[in-house]
Amino acid sequence: MNVNSDFNQRVVQHAADAVWTASPLPGVDRRMLDRVGDEVARATSIVRYAAGSHFDRHVHHGGEEILVLDGIFSDDQGDFPAGTYLRNPPGTSHTPFSREGCTLFVKLWQFAADDLAPARIATSTAAWRPGLVPGLSVMPLHEYDGVSTALVRWAPDTRFNTHPHPGGEEILVLNGLFQDEDGEYPAGTWLRNPCWSRHTPYTGPEGALIYVKVGAIGAPFMPLPR
Repeated sequence: MNVNSDFNQRVVQHAADAVWTASPLPGVDRRMLDRVGDEVARATSIVRYAAGSHFDRHVHHGGEEILVLDGIFSDDQGDFPAGTYLRNPPGTSHTPFSREGCTLFVKLWQFAADDLAPARIATSTAAWRPGLVPGLSVMPLHEYDGVSTALVRWAPDTRFNTHPHPGGEEILVLNGLFQDEDGEYPAGTWLRNPCWSRHTPYTGPEGALIYVKVGAIGAPFMPLPR
């Protein structure tokens, strides 16, 4: 299965246009954002667990990155409320479930083979750092071999400089309204800008909170099994 699998193309997916697809387990649905492969895939998805649903125990041979968007996500390691950022490195396994339901942003099979450090970050209490321009705050989540992941908080009426992304850029708008010269992106919008794309992002009176990953589109990742 291929979904937005040409990484040279810019992609914008609005939450209002979401199509949900059932997973192999009852009560777990997916909004596929990009995907290369079938059930074992290099994939970026929004995953929705109904109350009481679960996934069978499984190994993430290519690693798994999770941002809990709402509700409480649980597995063998504990309970993770909204705002938790998780990294399960290649070779780790778990049995995920949700007692009351949750929604996750999930990236699969997008780790470097030697990126083996797990992560558990409660972003609701983690520290923010000043950004490069007034009105911008950054919360670094992960960095490895030129690929950086962070939350970026935009105060109302903040404008950033025009800049390129040599390794591409991926954005999930978590709150508010994010904008650039190509359009407006309300909460729930997912954008993928290809390598060497440029833009001039800004916010209006609403401000915005976004998840940002840079460098990953041009980076090598573990090959899918044949």
